[in-house]
Amino acid sequence: MEIIELGAVEIAKAVKSGELSALEVVSAHLSEINEHDGDVGAFLLVMADRAIERAKEIDKRRSGGEELGALAGVPVALKDNIVLQGVETTCASKILSGWEPPYTATVIEKLISQGAIPIGKTNLDEFAMGSSTENSAYFPTRNPVKLDRVPGGSSGGSAASVASRFAPIAIGSDTGGSIRQPASLCGVVGVKPTYGLVSRYGLIAFASSLDQIGPFAKSVDDASLVLSVIAGHDGMDSTSSRTATYEHAPNESDISSLRIGVIQEMMSDVSNDVLGVFNQSLDALRSCGAKVETVSIPAVRYGLSSYYLIAPAEASSNLARFDGVRYGLRVTGADMNETYGLSREAGFGPEVKRRIMLGTYALSAGYYDALYGKAQKVRTLIVSEFARAYSDFDVLVSPTSPTVAFGFGDKSDPLSMYMSDVCTIPSNLAGHPAMSVPFGGGADGLPVGVQILAPALSERVMFQVARALEGASTYMAKPQWAH
Repeated sequence: MEIIELGAVEIAKAVKSGELSALEVVSAHLSEINEHDGDVGAFLLVMADRAIERAKEIDKRRSGGEELGALAGVPVALKDNIVLQGVETTCASKILSGWEPPYTATVIEKLISQGAIPIGKTNLDEFAMGSSTENSAYFPTRNPVKLDRVPGGSSGGSAASVASRFAPIAIGSDTGGSIRQPASLCGVVGVKPTYGLVSRYGLIAFASSLDQIGPFAKSVDDASLVLSVIAGHDGMDSTSSRTATYEHAPNESDISSLRIGVIQEMMSDVSNDVLGVFNQSLDALRSCGAKVETVSIPAVRYGLSSYYLIAPAEASSNLARFDGVRYGLRVTGADMNETYGLSREAGFGPEVKRRIMLGTYALSAGYYDALYGKAQKVRTLIVSEFARAYSDFDVLVSPTSPTVAFGFGDKSDPLSMYMSDVCTIPSNLAGHPAMSVPFGGGADGLPVGVQILAPALSERVMFQVARALEGASTYMAKPQWAH
């Protein structure tokens, strides 16, 4: 098997034993990036020299008899809204072009401490606002499974980097489905942890009460291992849970005693090909001994409406810091107010402007109670209805995305694009963990992911079900050039 086909667990084991050097691993992945990323566009920046130096350090430590970490020699791709000191971080926006952060995000520090090797910064929808990675200010990312399709978003570059075999693992952020939806469209595993399980320190905020960092991986066990590394309390993040941890448990896949609920309201907007694969996944869960029944959670119907008031409202507040004065792009005007306006006009793209204006409107004095306040009440209703469902079921399942990967420009109407996240948004509003596992091929053989949802801090049972699904599936997505 080629090095680029190995997963994170296999690479770390081989590097620790000396079967592979970290330099061999990094070189193989950099070679694949050089050969194919011109077609995919997964990376905004490839850190080749830095990665090679890091690999040499790890090899030197191993030859000196030092104990290596859980991710020894494993290349990791990083979404470009997560900061790494001294490395340009743009959020795929012109307004941050050239900005080099003075500090490193906690998640990246944790990955590096366990031997992972950052290999590049990946493309995204500008400021993580989008579901296709067409909103990047620089260039769109293409789906490696079929290059004329989108990879999903906003973490499209991270999903595409794993699906392309440019890196065995990647890190993304998920505000309304931005890890799970591209994971589904690219045929990889993607995990949104419980809100507060993973530190947000160093994540450039979109919507602070919804954002959460999580992993992409080739396999469920790889994703579980990465989550165990990045989870845990961080004093630099006031929303970080003081008690929550996650331990990697690779052998847990028995679901014979579990009750699994199928969310009825998440079926109505799903295409027939996706629904067919999803129904096959339910049969697989039943064959593993799980009790599978339908459950109604009526409030999730209002999740999309609620989200597109809460998230833009928080974005309008968070993005006010980008003013053309402190960092990034500056267009000088006659006075400070004009400088603010000109810098933002030149620096922000159309989707970011749309959401800032929508959020500012929702927070304005005459509409706050009718819009933002009501959306928060719907959010509370969703939380309470999920709690009721979880009193009867251990986990819930649904399709991850209502369709397979679509073509560029197919969803130019904002509302049709927003509908891409109809199945994923409720978990962000509730703060619960959810993940996408590839299970089969839909139209044109494109990947279809199954979403597993669990109560807060119940990642362990969520991964049990994910392993069972993975074990029951024979489907494996490959990059277009590997066929």
